[in-house]
Amino acid sequence: MGCFRASCKVLFCFFFLVSSVYQFLPIGADGNQTAQLIVDTKGPGRKMPETLFGLFFEEINHAGAGGLWAELVSNRGFEAGGPITPSNIDPWAVIGNESYVVVATDRSSPFERNKVALRVEVLCGNDSNSTNICPAGGVGVYNPGYWGMNVEQNKWFTVVMHVRSEEAVNISVALTSSNGVDTLAATNFVANACTVGNWTKYTANLRATATNSNARLQLTTTKKGVIWFDQVSVMPVDTYRNHNFRKDLSQMIADLKPRFLRFPGGCFVEGEWLRNAFRWKQTIGPWEERPGHFGDVWKYWTDDGLGYFEFLQLAEDIGALPVWVFNNGISHNDEVDTTSIGPFLQEALDSIEFARGASNSTWGSVRTAMGHGDPFNLKYIAIGNEDCWKKNYRGNYMRFYDAIKRVYPDIKLITNCDASSRKLNHPADYYDFHIYTSAINLYSMAHQFDRTSRDAPKAFVSEYAVTGKDAGSGTLLAALAEAAFLIGVEKNSDVVEMASYAPLFVNSNDRTWSPDAIVFNSSFVYGTPSYWMQHFFSNSSGATLLNSTLTTNSSSSLIASAITWKSPQDNKTYIKLKVVNFRNVSVSLKISVDGLQTNSLQLSGATKTVLTSSNVMDENSFKEPTKVTPFRFELKDVGKDLDAELPAYSFTAFDLLMDSSSLQTVETDAGYKSSI
Repeated sequence: MGCFRASCKVLFCFFFLVSSVYQFLPIGADGNQTAQLIVDTKGPGRKMPETLFGLFFEEINHAGAGGLWAELVSNRGFEAGGPITPSNIDPWAVIGNESYVVVATDRSSPFERNKVALRVEVLCGNDSNSTNICPAGGVGVYNPGYWGMNVEQNKWFTVVMHVRSEEAVNISVALTSSNGVDTLAATNFVANACTVGNWTKYTANLRATATNSNARLQLTTTKKGVIWFDQVSVMPVDTYRNHNFRKDLSQMIADLKPRFLRFPGGCFVEGEWLRNAFRWKQTIGPWEERPGHFGDVWKYWTDDGLGYFEFLQLAEDIGALPVWVFNNGISHNDEVDTTSIGPFLQEALDSIEFARGASNSTWGSVRTAMGHGDPFNLKYIAIGNEDCWKKNYRGNYMRFYDAIKRVYPDIKLITNCDASSRKLNHPADYYDFHIYTSAINLYSMAHQFDRTSRDAPKAFVSEYAVTGKDAGSGTLLAALAEAAFLIGVEKNSDVVEMASYAPLFVNSNDRTWSPDAIVFNSSFVYGTPSYWMQHFFSNSSGATLLNSTLTTNSSSSLIASAITWKSPQDNKTYIKLKVVNFRNVSVSLKISVDGLQTNSLQLSGATKTVLTSSNVMDENSFKEPTKVTPFRFELKDVGKDLDAELPAYSFTAFDLLMDSSSLQTVETDAGYKSSI
């Protein structure tokens, strides 16, 4: 995410003031709008990049910790309060008052990279010799997770904890309601002093007998003594591809058919200070041994269970290519001088070996030990994030560029410096382009790359979105402007090879940034209109862009594109036409598909999909999660000439099923044209 994004709004403010009056108010006498879209299928068309549309994941809004990563315990290693003890154990809390139990952290953990553990001294007991009787249910600690744990009836959960005591223990391990009254699943850990005299890992599988989306984990006892706890985890057994990703959130992103996954940020990569930047070596290996870190840009602790390895695994699981963004020695507030960048450079080279190296290489063997012997398909690397204007960026960048290309010449390297309107002064395969702005500005930016040099490095639009009043928490208006911008990306896909929306996720309990594509809480998830808009482009990567001409009878509020694509489900070929109507008036559209042989379009199997609503500022919510979602209709008796009505403020797609043998389009990089 960006730190100087507001400048785009200033650039277009006058245009916005004038245009918003015209674009967004109801039209009176000028309401009879007509348009014609002519599509030329006999060519020449242009094959679009296989990587055109994908995803950008940043650890923001508790997208990963308390979200995509399925771990239910927050601050599972008690490290979030810092290395100096005693420390804050939030959100852990004590069950019982100080006459029964005393809880504090100390530095007795068995794990070298995270030394903090929790010491629980139980002052009461329920045996016959005890004069201080424990309250009913015992005393101990509980963890509410990330704003409540989602526990579902008949689902299984794996509980792991590390325990030490100098005496025998009898610990109740339970998932309960938020007030601890109702038990949803429980077991007991009973062990003698010999067993727990040294740190002991305890694992249990619990089956829930009831459902509660605001549950908590309780660790209690009625036995006097001192117990130490560390690295306490609760993980659902049923996760996406059995890789510990939350299933419903993972399916939402997989359904977009992304061709790449950019990770893990964003500003999360940089940190406000380098001491809090994402450092990949601290996020690999057994989860108990990861120290975690405080993300000082977005202001919360992450246990780094979702680490470098897991991001690579996620990309593979959803069929996307990983795009690894690493820190180049620059944060928001401090920079490593180019003369001292060597250790950071070696860390970057090691990260590539971890992903791609042979199973017997130094870092490839670490990956293999984590369960992935085959290399990951890492082909794209971004050197930093939004650092172009920083003092040491170009010097540092060239050190990274030269070193990586020397060892891995096939890897595509991405610079932070924008080359859409001026030539770069350094080599790059791609340049990063970020845009956050108003709806009318982004709509107009459908032509952003029309005049970009075709000889420059390719553009990677890795962050785009409508923000501000137009966007709210995710409006139809924002989605329509973004759709228009992406149609422009399609038309300029000879120079723009990758594009992704940002941010991807938001936990509704931590809306640090809004809007976002996918909104969730502990138990529910929905897509904003911007999420559903992206479904219209899920078949564009690798498709063929057709020549098309759009004409209207008035000032244009339409933008359109035409592609051919083959469905992997039925292996059939479709012509897809996409049209954004960006005004408060419906449009009668006449479509002509030229260059087809007689009866080449099948009479059945064609569909029309529309994203619209009664109000352009409508949003989805937990109460109305499908208020603004696409509606699909079957088209009957389809021919090469069609008449269609485009609703006011709408995004419409026509998928026309055809006999692939009749398609005459020739794919080429030259000769493509589009007129709007």
